[in-house]
Amino acid sequence: MLTFLPSYLTASGKPSTNVIVPGKIEVKGIRYWSTSDYTRVVIDLSGTVEFSKNRISNPDRLYFDLMDTTIAREIKTSLPVGDGILKTVRAGQFKHDIVRVVLDLEEIADFNAFVLDDPARFVIDVYGKEKIKKPDTVIAKRKIVIDAGHGGHDPGAVGLRGLYEKDVVLDIALKLKKILLADKLNEVFLTRETDVFLPLEERTAIANKKGADLFVSIHANASPGRQARGIETYLLNWTDNEEAIRVAARENHISLKKMKAMHRQMDVMDIIKSDLIRQNKRDESIKLAHYIQKSMVSTMNSSHENILDLGVKQALFYVLFGARMPSVLVEVSFISNPEEERLLSSDSYRMQIAEAIAGGLNKYITSIPTVQKVAGVRGHNSH
Repeated sequence: MLTFLPSYLTASGKPSTNVIVPGKIEVKGIRYWSTSDYTRVVIDLSGTVEFSKNRISNPDRLYFDLMDTTIAREIKTSLPVGDGILKTVRAGQFKHDIVRVVLDLEEIADFNAFVLDDPARFVIDVYGKEKIKKPDTVIAKRKIVIDAGHGGHDPGAVGLRGLYEKDVVLDIALKLKKILLADKLNEVFLTRETDVFLPLEERTAIANKKGADLFVSIHANASPGRQARGIETYLLNWTDNEEAIRVAARENHISLKKMKAMHRQMDVMDIIKSDLIRQNKRDESIKLAHYIQKSMVSTMNSSHENILDLGVKQALFYVLFGARMPSVLVEVSFISNPEEERLLSSDSYRMQIAEAIAGGLNKYITSIPTVQKVAGVRGHNSH
């Protein structure tokens, strides 16, 4: 919830006497999601910005200067958080063309900040001190977050016969949840269970807030060439593969030109590298992607001819930015291909996809030592 104040604030919290310059990029609002060891702050903007960052002490705080910006008059904000990581988030007109965003800190381990486009928003991920679990407190549940892409006013890709990607992937996600819940050790959450729109950054934040062990985003592919077909699974990383960049651009709702430019930005690369290193999740995401891809191709080929294996790939998908767990994005078939659109409109085909993803998840889960310990509680041998 936003708290609206009657005057512009500087980083010190005092009203600003600077004149607001018209025509600048507007800071339109502040949102956040938080847990005891993670907070995501999103600053909504009217356009993309350049920014600088700094951390100062006494008291401990982070601040970010957004260049060529002003605060929209209706949102003069100071947002109390109080989650053990952040005390407050404040936005002030620091100079006539700079908005300063200040995060008053409790205790943090690290942070990342990056700009996303269409719509423009400035995202700050702040990481608290991770809680170390005692060896004798093995978690008896596996938390899996399933993300059905698109939704609401965003239909995603649309097939020649009018099939909407948002409807297909939601149905698959609902089926997948039901299948996974058959195992009492699985705790399953969907980012959406109805036809609603969620920003990409909120989907990742939901997975982080739930403390998910795994995150799977489900999509249907599309291409200008109607003959394009097949199944592919992605993880987050840099790529120079033209087709992978095109897919990411479509799913990120930005132009191919902007997506290519993003792949050249060193600050984005630094974020990706530090994110992957912190959680040691790149190797786990690769394993998860391969298990799911192999399961999908083998399952679908057992019932259908010519299911093309496009393999495991990587690209910069917004929905995977900042995910704190092994995470993948699955492109289940090409809705732009007339034959695959026909298959995707079939309830049985969607069920097979859900079963195949569940099979891949299960194979990944049983390969993890901690999960094998949990399985031993249920009477199975652990290795």
